[in-house]
Amino acid sequence: MKNKIIKILQNRLVQLLLLGSVLFLLILLPDPLFDKPYTTTIESADGQLMGARIAEDGQWRFPMVDSLPANFETAILHFEDEYFYYHPGVNPISIFKAFVTNVKTGSIKRGGSTLSMQVIRMARGNQSRTIIQKLWETLLALKLELFYSKKEILHLYASHAPFGGNVVGITAASWRYFNRAPEQLSWAEVTALAVLPNQPSIIFPGKNQETFRRKRDFLLQKLHQKGIFDKTTLELAMAEELPGEPHDLPQLAPHLLGQLIKDGKKGQRNRVTLDLPMQNTVTQLLEKHLQNWNANYVFNGAVLVVDLRSGETKAYVGNVDTEDIHSPSVDIIQARRSTGSLLKPFLYATTIDEGLITPKQLLGDYPIFFEGFAPKNFDLQYRGAVHADEALTRSLNLPFVMLLKEYGYQKFHQKLQRIGMRSLDQSADHYGLSMILGGAESSLWELVNMYANLYRVYQNSFDQSITARYEANNYIHHQYLIDQPKQVLNTVQNPEEFSIASIWSMLEAMKGLHRPDDFAGWEQFRSSTAISWKTGTSFGFRDAWAIGLNGRYAVGVWVGNADGEGRPGLVGGKAAAPLMFQVFEQLESNPFGEVPTSETQLFEICKESGQKANSNCENTAEISLPIMVENTGVCSFHQLIHLDKQETYQVNSSCYDVNQMIHKSWFTLPPVQAWYYRQYNTDYQSPPKFLTGCDQSSKANTLEMIYPKSNARVFIPKELDGTYGQTIFEAAHSDTKETIYWHLDGVYLGSTKRVHQMGLFTEPGDHILQLLDGQGQELNLKFEVMGEE
Repeated sequence: MKNKIIKILQNRLVQLLLLGSVLFLLILLPDPLFDKPYTTTIESADGQLMGARIAEDGQWRFPMVDSLPANFETAILHFEDEYFYYHPGVNPISIFKAFVTNVKTGSIKRGGSTLSMQVIRMARGNQSRTIIQKLWETLLALKLELFYSKKEILHLYASHAPFGGNVVGITAASWRYFNRAPEQLSWAEVTALAVLPNQPSIIFPGKNQETFRRKRDFLLQKLHQKGIFDKTTLELAMAEELPGEPHDLPQLAPHLLGQLIKDGKKGQRNRVTLDLPMQNTVTQLLEKHLQNWNANYVFNGAVLVVDLRSGETKAYVGNVDTEDIHSPSVDIIQARRSTGSLLKPFLYATTIDEGLITPKQLLGDYPIFFEGFAPKNFDLQYRGAVHADEALTRSLNLPFVMLLKEYGYQKFHQKLQRIGMRSLDQSADHYGLSMILGGAESSLWELVNMYANLYRVYQNSFDQSITARYEANNYIHHQYLIDQPKQVLNTVQNPEEFSIASIWSMLEAMKGLHRPDDFAGWEQFRSSTAISWKTGTSFGFRDAWAIGLNGRYAVGVWVGNADGEGRPGLVGGKAAAPLMFQVFEQLESNPFGEVPTSETQLFEICKESGQKANSNCENTAEISLPIMVENTGVCSFHQLIHLDKQETYQVNSSCYDVNQMIHKSWFTLPPVQAWYYRQYNTDYQSPPKFLTGCDQSSKANTLEMIYPKSNARVFIPKELDGTYGQTIFEAAHSDTKETIYWHLDGVYLGSTKRVHQMGLFTEPGDHILQLLDGQGQELNLKFEVMGEE
């Protein structure tokens, strides 16, 4: 009978073991183990916390740690689970001791849980402590040990343990309570954190400090008794103050943090390429700079610094910390704004590539009208003709509008899109010629990237073989994440979008801009490096830009109001450029400007016109220019004229003895250009008149219309009394002393001298304007008046 009972018990035991084994195999660990939202963090290149965005559930729960400081691991194990590395997830001795203690006291005073069991408890939402829950946690803890290493379990605990209030995990606790990383904590600090998860609702910084101190000191003494540290360390640690109220977390790059969240990096630990000291310095410079502009009701600004070689972002200050009414949360670096004149260098370079201009060639600078579009220079002046590189340094509008018209705004639109201007999301016709004057929008991020990519094409060419001078990987997306692979622009199908020589010409011209007064005389300092830079100002003084390159870094600056309000005086040269140069003063630089000899050659040019010299050019110079200049024409402004013996009149064989003629080279501009050119160049002289009686059938035109052009449609509004108003027509003559006689539809209107403007009152419809000069030269102009209905 006894044997039978023993056998039955053995069978039951086997059955229970089998049942337990089946249950153990069937029960599943939570998947994922912790389904909680995490804080989004941003760290500098050297691992310093720069900012954090609280998790969606309102907890400061940093992403999982991948390592723990040795002193914290020692402290937490000696306080919570001294035999962690020796048990299989459950410590029978601890459970027995807890059972005995709880029976003696008649209540739950001791839990006996291991760190593995606590991880399971936290993963299951900290459910009520019952015997059933305890058994369930025990089984899951055993299974946890099968699938996770001891280090992984310890990291899970340290990352999800409560540390009081809404602070979860060792990293968040370290920053909230001590304002530094866990790796920088002392013994007193790690022991203070180690005792918090035990009773986070009862003791935490600022509450029950005496109880908190007793627990911390108890752990310190235990560690000393275990020989972890000496008595001196113990005494110094016990003398340290407990943490008080939680610290605010750093917010050193809040706008980049917001961009990372938009990029899908929410709830992750993001290590970025930012240089922390540089970020802080640039932020301070921007804030100080804007303090001076607040009086003009300008409140926002942004600065971007990018390493030219690597494409890594080193400073990203998307805005300043100002009153909420001024929208400090707007990330100006990513915001689309009117580009002002910042696209002119790209047009300058591409028209050199196309052979339309040479870097020194004269471009027209006079009033033009294109179907209601009447661009003007910023200073409202006209220079008649100006060298192309000077037009770029002065950022003159009219020469570039005419240049864009000649090149084709559709082609330019496609070119910009290919080199990375993704913000051009409308058709070319939507922007038209205004594209070059700020009619298009872009961001500081995009524009700095475009400038830096062209510099990269130029600079890298000196390190590449001749067969690989143009590589697509010069056109990259800038990055701000550590170890992020370089992303090549997939829009660049042809690495030779811009030639090295045209980029070099562009950079050289951009060096010629006059720096703000505070930075004048920089050439006198041996250590100073030239900077290629460009400013931009949008219509209505809404946006002030400055972008520069110093051979090592690209710096972009924007100043204005986030809501788009314009302010008088808000121009790139005054509001953005000074700050850009202040930033450059803090940065290392590399000299650049080396002539790309394989793509340039020496040309003899005419100094006046900037074109290749012809046989009539007397004032010439030999300079290095892009080889594509070979395909451009020779000087079109110098011609050989024939004068009488006194050099008073032009003559020809129809009226003068050829043997007595004086032959001279003469620099001659078209009438309209000449009219404005001589106002800035008093030594300019138009060719003399022809001698009376000479055949002038082949002479150049000296009379030209400024406004309107032939077959133009002119709008004339009605006045308050219902009559049609007056429109000012303007002409130009190469001879400043000549008189012009005006006729409208056959009716004589009057004459003008020197300044040839006439106010015309006309009815709607087709009209003919006839102009005559004293030499009998005639100009007929057809135009249509579009009156107001």
